[in-house]
Amino acid sequence: MAQYTIKFLPDDKVATATSEETILDAAQRTGVYVSSLCGGDMICGKCRVIVKEGQVFEEQHMLLSREEVRLGYVLACASHPRSDLVVEVPVESRMEGKQILVDEDAQRFSGLAGVDLAKYEFHHSPLTRKIYLEIPPPSLEDSLSDLSRLFRAVRAHIDAPIMQTGLKNIRRLPQILRRGNWKVTCTLGQRGGTVEVIEIEEGDTSERNYGVAVDVGTTTVVTHLIDLNASKILATDATYNSQIAFGEDVITRLIYAKEEVGGRERLHEAIVGNINMLINNTVAAADVSIQDVTCVLCAGNTTMMHFLLDLDSSNIRREPYIPAATHIAPARAIEVGIQINPRGLLYSVPGVSSYVGGDITSGVLASGIYRSPDLSMLIDVGTNGEIVIGNSEWLVCCSASAGPAFEGGEVKFGMRATHGAIEKVKVLMGGEVVETVVIANEKPRGICGSGLIDVISELRRESVIDRTAKFAEPGTCSRLRRMDDDTEFVIAYADETAIGRDIAITQPDINNLVRSKAAVYAGASVLIKSLDLKFDDLQHLYIGGGFGNYLDLPASVAIGLLPDIPLEKVKFIGNSSLSGAKLGILSQEAYEEVEKIAQKMTYIDLSSNRQFMDEYSSALFLPHTDLELFPSVS
Repeated sequence: MAQYTIKFLPDDKVATATSEETILDAAQRTGVYVSSLCGGDMICGKCRVIVKEGQVFEEQHMLLSREEVRLGYVLACASHPRSDLVVEVPVESRMEGKQILVDEDAQRFSGLAGVDLAKYEFHHSPLTRKIYLEIPPPSLEDSLSDLSRLFRAVRAHIDAPIMQTGLKNIRRLPQILRRGNWKVTCTLGQRGGTVEVIEIEEGDTSERNYGVAVDVGTTTVVTHLIDLNASKILATDATYNSQIAFGEDVITRLIYAKEEVGGRERLHEAIVGNINMLINNTVAAADVSIQDVTCVLCAGNTTMMHFLLDLDSSNIRREPYIPAATHIAPARAIEVGIQINPRGLLYSVPGVSSYVGGDITSGVLASGIYRSPDLSMLIDVGTNGEIVIGNSEWLVCCSASAGPAFEGGEVKFGMRATHGAIEKVKVLMGGEVVETVVIANEKPRGICGSGLIDVISELRRESVIDRTAKFAEPGTCSRLRRMDDDTEFVIAYADETAIGRDIAITQPDINNLVRSKAAVYAGASVLIKSLDLKFDDLQHLYIGGGFGNYLDLPASVAIGLLPDIPLEKVKFIGNSSLSGAKLGILSQEAYEEVEKIAQKMTYIDLSSNRQFMDEYSSALFLPHTDLELFPSVS
């Protein structure tokens, strides 16, 4: 079988591929990022590349416009080499820059603010701690073994009925005790009801004890290096999840893990590699030894945690949607491949079900819903659309499966919130004038979720679309036109953009976005009605997730994404998954509390809920079929 070389620009990387492989296959294998929401199934049309030299065979599809074909664009997932190639990955298909919500502390205080445990009424008791011991040496009258003597000294400081340590530590113990003149530091970690001696060091190193809180997101991975003694954030870092190369949503990655040879291993290695890179970056920034990092606490959705821990994820997407586990006991970090102290521990925030994971229970902990008598709702506006309602007495949750539209998927010029993304839009004069705000003040190359919500709200306000989300007749305004058998509205003309083409929103784009917003609202409505409540009964509405933090609240209500309640009841809580993880790593009490939260939450499966389909159908309008639910809009 013939093999060809493919040179990728602007990365200047070279891959080899057979005629049976696609350009996307070669890019993924070589570490060249090409956007692919659908994982290469010729559905999303995002993997546009330009063949500069050479010949390809392109499988049949209807995802490129006539103008794009004229300019030399092909879909990487549909194109097979027939000669050596030079392929350009255009700016709209690349991943550049970042607008990742590390957390509110990092945004305001450059990552140096502390976590106020007193605010949450949690006792400071980190998941791993160091204790300096001055141990009485043995004698004929006190002839305990070295290990028993060590355990006795530890128990003089803490309540630890059951203790253990590894054989490697026991082998080293006699020399360490005597070389250190019986003055040593013990690193201790909690594993269920057992206190484990993780490390034994000569002298007093108790001031050097660090942990890492990690938000393992589908799109982004965020880490905080924390001084566990002082409850201080020393450094933060974030990156895009490298698994994106294999699919941009959890379903696509689940399919990849199951159907591709070595797929599960590649997904595991990708996320572990991200976490290790971020840990190395933060310890270098804080001038900390990685040997003094004694624990990691990860919060993520159920699928991400399966990939991280290398668990069998094949049953998550199949009815009855059963994960391998939602509550994972602490493990040695090195068993998973995470590089900290070789005996350091990896903790995982427990989840509830296949589609409500530890990122949501962590958010419930951070929001405080579970301990307040007030009726509150938490909505994570993202691909999975998780929703929680409750108070200190009870908690009910669901996942609305909003899809990737809010992340820029299923939208022709949609993209993530990164450099060059239009994030805010204002439409004036019946659609003749459009004002935009672009991340990093660059020329736009696409539009991200917050901008898409603005566009729909603004087009409806200016009567460019009607309540059914359908465009007015082309020609109603100069920006509204027919193109490739679709109606579209031009947001930015070619001479204003970084891609040399008009950036527009099409009728199919709007349809996808309306379906996504309808799913979120319908999920929230089902929870409310199943409890015989109304949205007006809510005393607090928390909006979580990195994307949620950039939402325009009036626009979100105007399109019917969020319920129409007084704005003073709504609070954006940012990356609540990371906030909860920080609380958990700094307090054993908080970690135990989030375990109780997961057990307390009742999950409603919307996939088999008839009421959900009724609510969903009613929400496929702007803002809704029942305008009485949206008095501020109507």
